[in-house]
Amino acid sequence: MKCSICKHGETRPGETTVALTREGTTVVIKGVPADICENCGEHYLGDDIAGSVLALAEEAARRGGEVEVLQFAA
Repeated sequence: MKCSICKHGETRPGETTVALTREGTTVVIKGVPADICENCGEHYLGDDIAGSVLALAEEAARRGGEVEVLQFAA
């Protein structure tokens, strides 16, 4: 698919790191499957993956940690 950010690159399957901040907790999730623009590096998550990433962030926020680094596991 054509990148909607840079409008020049095509996306290719790969892995990325996603960082989210929620309720005072920063969660860094490594190895997230995504489509990544070959030109600008913007990443796009599928609906299922995005849901999993958000669930991981909510769980980390509930634990009350300030910073958490996780490896994505499908």
